[in-house]
Amino acid sequence: MGTFRVPVQIGDPQGQHWETVEALVDTGASYTVVPGELLTRLGVRPVRRWPFQLADGRETEREIGYTVVQINGESAPTIVVFGPEGSETLLGAYTLAGLRLAADPVRRRLIPVPGLLMFVMRRSS
Repeated sequence: MGTFRVPVQIGDPQGQHWETVEALVDTGASYTVVPGELLTRLGVRPVRRWPFQLADGRETEREIGYTVVQINGESAPTIVVFGPEGSETLLGAYTLAGLRLAADPVRRRLIPVPGLLMFVMRRSS
């Protein structure tokens, strides 16, 4: 899949202060990565360290936190990974799903998608 960038607003955990960044859409990444210095400036606090596997197969641990992101006026809470200094923002699958968005690699844009649900009805005895 080709890659593309989109403007994303990263918010503080209360959703009151925002910074706009260009994020690389990366549907192969589980979570959104944001430079740690930006998250710290917005008041996002690390809550724990998680293990991650990098694209080249190496393993690492990174701090994660919780905050709010906004794209095209829609916002949702999400998990963010504290990226190393100087890293770029990557928009991962968890955040895309939370915003009900999918990547359109042909037109290089994000498109709205419906949520999927499955109901199992209880049998009456």
